[in-house]
Parts: sequence; C-alpha cells; structure tokens
Amino acid sequence: MRAFAELLDRLSFTPSRNAKLVLVRDYLAGAPDPERGYALAALTGELVFDAAKPALIRRIVEARVDPVLFGWSYDYVGDLAETVALIWPQKPGANREPALEEVVDELRTATRAETPRLIESWLDALDAEGRWALLKLLAGGMRVGLSARLAKQAAADLAAHNHQPIELKDIEEVWHAQAPPYAELFAWLEGRGERPNPDAPGRFRPVMLAQAVDEVADFKKLDPGDYAAEWKWDGIRVQLVREVHPDGRVEARLYSRTGDEISGAFPDLMAEMDFEGVIDGELLVLHEGRVAPFGDLQQRLNRKSVSAAVMVQHPAGVRAYDLLAEGGSDLRALPFAERRARLEAFTARHGGPRLDLSPLVPFDSWDGLAAIRANPPEGDAMAAEGLMLKRWDSSYEAGRPKGPWFKWKRDPRLVDAVLMYAQRGHGKRSSFYSDYTFGVWVSEPTGWVLTPVGKAYFGFTDEELKQLDKFVRDNTVERFGPVRSVRADRGFGLVLEVAFEGLQRSTRHKSGVAMRFPRISRIRWDKPAAEADTLETVEAMLAQIEAGRG
Repeated sequence: MRAFAELLDRLSFTPSRNAKLVLVRDYLAGAPDPERGYALAALTGELVFDAAKPALIRRIVEARVDPVLFGWSYDYVGDLAETVALIWPQKPGANREPALEEVVDELRTATRAETPRLIESWLDALDAEGRWALLKLLAGGMRVGLSARLAKQAAADLAAHNHQPIELKDIEEVWHAQAPPYAELFAWLEGRGERPNPDAPGRFRPVMLAQAVDEVADFKKLDPGDYAAEWKWDGIRVQLVREVHPDGRVEARLYSRTGDEISGAFPDLMAEMDFEGVIDGELLVLHEGRVAPFGDLQQRLNRKSVSAAVMVQHPAGVRAYDLLAEGGSDLRALPFAERRARLEAFTARHGGPRLDLSPLVPFDSWDGLAAIRANPPEGDAMAAEGLMLKRWDSSYEAGRPKGPWFKWKRDPRLVDAVLMYAQRGHGKRSSFYSDYTFGVWVSEPTGWVLTPVGKAYFGFTDEELKQLDKFVRDNTVERFGPVRSVRADRGFGLVLEVAFEGLQRSTRHKSGVAMRFPRISRIRWDKPAAEADTLETVEAMLAQIEAGRG
C-alpha cells in the first residue's frame, strides 16, 4: 500500500503528462504482482467497491472526531479523502499496514456490516499519505490528473521499456477480455507470454478519432473530392455491440468512446437491437427520428437504472456513423467508402426508431461546405455541433491519426457574464477558488439584478487562476461552507467572457436556461460589470436555436 500511496501522491503534484507516464511506468515495472494489477485497475476506474460510499466514510470519521470540527475542516480543505487522512486520530501499533491486494480482496468479500470495521482498522494502521490513498481507492475517483487512457499508455510504455513493440491501441484491443489483476496482460507486456486473445464477443474496439481542421493550412492541401462530409451530432460517441458466441449466447453492450460500459442506463435501446455486428455512432434522444436537445440526453446519462417514465419521455437511439464488424467479420481494414456502403445496407435491414443512419452532406468545394456549416438546412442539422470530414479511402484506425479524419466544429457562442460565486476545487486545486458561477443581468421592478446562467472551471491558465483566486478572496461578501459570494453589482464586478457550445431550457436554473460546455474564454478586467450581457440576449440565442430545430 505504501508504494501505491507514494505513486498517487507524486501524480497529484506532477503537472506534466510525460512525467506522469514515467511515474506510472516505473511503478508498474517495479511493483510485484498482483499489486500492480490492482493499481492499474484503480487508475483505469475498473475497481468499484459498492459498500464503501462517501456517506459511510463520514460516519466512520464522525465516530472518532467531533462532527462540527470535521465539518469545518472539510469546508476548509475541500476534499473528503484529504480531510479524513489529516484529521484521523491514529492508534499507533493497533494493526499492521495492509497490502494493496489485501484491501481489494477483503473488500470484495466483506459484508456491509463488516466493511466499516475493516476501513477503520486500515485507517489506524496507515500514515496520513496511506490513509489518503486508501480513501481515494475506496471512492473510485483518483483525481490525480491521470485519465484511464493515460494509465493504459503507461502500460504500453512498460512494454516499450521491455523492448516489446506494443502500442496503446493493441492494449485497448484486448483490454475488455482481461480482468484485474491482469497477470496475462503483464506477461505479454514483459515478453513472458503470448498476446491475450481479444476475440471475446461483446468486446470494445478502440475508437478512431479526428483531428481539428485548420481552415487555412489544411484546406490548401486537401482535395475535397477525397473526403466525405457528415454532421457531427450533439450527443455522446458510443459503440453499439451485439455479437453471438459459438454456443448461441448473445453479448449486447453499449460502450462510451473510452470503453466504459453504459448498457444498464439504456435497456430500451438494447432490447430492440436484433443485429450481429458493431456500430460506431452517436447516442441521442430521438423523438420520431428527430434529434432532441442534449439536455434530454442528460436525463439518461450516469444512471445505474432508469424508470419507465424517463424512457418514454426521453427515448434513446443511436445514429450510425460507421460499421466496424458484421456477422463475425471485422471490417475495420476496409476503406471508408466500402464500410459506408455496407452500413447503409445494414441500417436499411436493421434500422428503426432506435437506430438510424447519419446522412452524408453533399458538397463540391471547401467554400461550399463552409457555407453549409455556417447556415445548415432547417431540421436536425441545426442541432449538430459541426461537421466531420472522412477520407473515402481511410481504414478504421484506433487513436487520432493525422489526415484521414477531421472535425470542423461550429464556432462557439459567446456571452459576457459577471462572476457571482466561487467554490474551492479538488485535488491540486483544493487550495484555490477555481469553480466559478456567473450570471447575466435581468431587469426587475427593483432594478437590475444578476441571475446565474452557468458554471465553469476551465479555460484559464494557472497564472490567471491565481489572479481569479485573489479577486475572490479580496471581494468576498458572504461565505457558504466552501463557496464564497463575491461582490457583483452594476458598479463593481468581474466580467468573464464565456464560450459555450449550446443552450437549453432548464427548470433547475433560476434563469430558465442552461449552457452546454461553458468555459472561460477571456477575463474582461477592462469591462464594467454594467456592460455585461442580459438574460434577454441569452434567451434570444436560445430562441434562434429552437427555431432552427424546427
């Protein structure tokens, strides 16, 4: 447990991507089995302990520490694991320090009644760093600036370190046929064993991603005749898999673009699939074939179960982009033109309200396509984020190869809003006010007041974060636990230029609107707060979007 704790601690204070990769690679090279396998599973989100919820952790610590003192400490620190790790009144010598594999094995078999005693004994045995790592492991959210894909890249780097020509896409290809602690996988990475068999029906295929197009440089050298264009729909990229075992058993699964299985939240969609193959597409809410706003899809995401009423109100479907496998045949090596022809025939046979085809956009020049992108035809196209460009001769290659595919998103919308509230961040940002709620002006009988329209926590540099944090501390007017209200009126306030991808109506927000993917585009130190935008301006944008959807 000590080596794993040290790894997490160093990762949390290491901003460089390459440095993080080296840290994880070296840990995987030096740690024994099965510890490193469980560590890799934790870093990739493959370890989940249902009994060890945050509420349980709070009950355990409040039995040892005054609840009021704990509450004040949590408000100040802003991170549950860090707070408990620091405040826990240790009992030296009470227990021996547990190994990582011991924690995993015991939690997997412990009953709900046994779990609190186990956690308490481990917290007693560990130092502050070890307690923090343990609690991160139990919560399942590492928050150390390392994505699951980056952890898998570190495993590929381990293979290169052992002179094995194994790439990230090779690991992703076999990943879903493996289980922690990945003994077979590590044997392959270190040249001690054969490549694990990836041919498990229902497995995830590594996705092909697009480069952002440079309208000046790229279009000068690209021939429009070499590319197909299609709309980039405003949902989430998914892989819909339905394959059959030799004994007749069916494996039907829905994966996110990162390989996380989300089938359980979409039983209505899965129940209507009757094909044998693998589809790359966009998960959307479809009302009689028409794309609903992204906010409707959000009602279905991140749920372990979904009610019949929600399924009726927000029917999920997949709009197909590509066909990766059909009837047991892998199609990824075929050119896009051939895969597209097979996809059209496939959706004609198996399509319906839950599965349809993403149409191609005819064009003959980049200027002509730019005009379509700027003024899409009425209907579904108005709900698209932009366009995708795909070479007709491109195979389906995992990762983000340069040249075959490009994404050409619409320019983001912008509003000038006023900072209203700030909240402490998490992890390395836990000492900064880094999450910002902003609002626009609305006219009321008593005068102009601000109404919140969104919240953003990225889009600014580390230096700008320090400036924003200082502004919050210097201009706080009220405190609500980890949240501070800052001075914001017609005569004084900080204006933030906010970029966002879309708008939707929302009953959860006082303003009645919610932004899609808001981010801080610029800090307008120069602009008076009174000159920020109004709710009327935002509602006019929303009306335009709704009119476009028809």
